[in-house]
Amino acid sequence: MNLRHAKKILALPVLVLSLAACSMFEGRETAGQYVDDTTITAKVKEAFVADPKVKAMQVNVETMQGVVQLSGFVDSSRTEQRAVDLAQKVNGVKSVNDAIIVRAKGSSKTNASD
Repeated sequence: MNLRHAKKILALPVLVLSLAACSMFEGRETAGQYVDDTTITAKVKEAFVADPKVKAMQVNVETMQGVVQLSGFVDSSRTEQRAVDLAQKVNGVKSVNDAIIVRAKGSSKTNASD
């Protein structure tokens, strides 16, 4: 390996660390935070799949710096609260923002007499 090639290899980690440091100051996530948030999101979704009351495909999960955002439509306030409770129990979750909408049964149908 020549010296020129070695310098390029050593410059890559320095570049990555510099970009990560810049993103912290701009309010964005570092690579480590992104990995942590991805893990939290996966664990919340896993908890939803394992729970018979929460329909995992109805609730969307996004995580940013440990704050979990839940959204989507569910059939009851009990299901909504269960989803929030499950998310709060996941290790690493700092807080949960609940933007889930409880949809009344039959609300997706239109009434011809209206």
